[in-house]
Amino acid sequence: MNILVTGGAGYIGSICVEELVNQKHSVSVIDNLQEGHRDAVHSKAVFYEGNFGDKQLLSNIFKTHKIDAVIHFAAETTVEFSMTDPQLYFINNVVNGVNLLEVMKDNGCKRFIFSSTAATFGEPEYTPIDEKHAQRPINSYGESKLMFEKILDWYHLAYGFKFNAFRYFNAAGASERLGEDHRHETHLIPIVLKTALEVKNNRATKGLKVFGKDYPTKDGTCIRDYIHVVDLAKAHILALQNLESRPNAKYNMGSGKGFSVLEVIEIAIKITGIDIPYEFAKKRPGDPAILVASSDKIGRDTGWKPNYPSLETIMKTAWEWHSTHPNGYSG
Repeated sequence: MNILVTGGAGYIGSICVEELVNQKHSVSVIDNLQEGHRDAVHSKAVFYEGNFGDKQLLSNIFKTHKIDAVIHFAAETTVEFSMTDPQLYFINNVVNGVNLLEVMKDNGCKRFIFSSTAATFGEPEYTPIDEKHAQRPINSYGESKLMFEKILDWYHLAYGFKFNAFRYFNAAGASERLGEDHRHETHLIPIVLKTALEVKNNRATKGLKVFGKDYPTKDGTCIRDYIHVVDLAKAHILALQNLESRPNAKYNMGSGKGFSVLEVIEIAIKITGIDIPYEFAKKRPGDPAILVASSDKIGRDTGWKPNYPSLETIMKTAWEWHSTHPNGYSG
């Protein structure tokens, strides 16, 4: 199959590309390298640097490679910034997303896998969050993703698009070759592990901040679940193979078990053997107290199950990658 991966130089996208190539698909990648890395793109994938909302560039890619399906990762994703600059999120995640769908429609390509977010749910009414949970986002990032999910519903109804949407929070871990390296890092696990590396190498630490200590949780810090990035990438590919039987499915992806910020730090200390310093800071706007998702539905529908169910195992793969890539992809 000829597949276009948007955001294919990013963390999850690049690992999905790696898995697609391993399964002998022909892969094209479009990424503006705002957060992605050219070195993360598999050598057998065709790379285009640019914005996924650029209709002229997209048209060229679709005509040149006869694209059969799209896996869409590219997006503005930082919750904190979405509270202060929502325009950027609605332009990139919604307007540019519609541009992509229009080029797909013009070229007769109607198979689409969407990387959404569990931030569409907002503050949970119960956990683990399943697909029946009400969607009431509390930040513009989650709102923009929910808007695009609804757009996909209409494209399915009106134009016959077949799509699956994945809602998840925290991809973590690494493959043997690829790992997590954001220019503006906001994800807990890489920040914790990079702090450990700084301590290990006697470098001045940038400081690990724990945002909030009075949430209504067991230790006052936010609780999240974590899913291994390779398991997540494989779920996207499996969904693509099941579009005929599940042409408009939406799946929550998570471990079903939550860990607090302090628990993640404790596991990191155990794995690295390094005493990781941290300090408390003010809460970030838009952060729910507890977000834990259930993956039961995709398991029932497709037979998917994680190969890395343990957070400790997930973090070990991340630590191995960061240890061998202390400067990420830059050196």
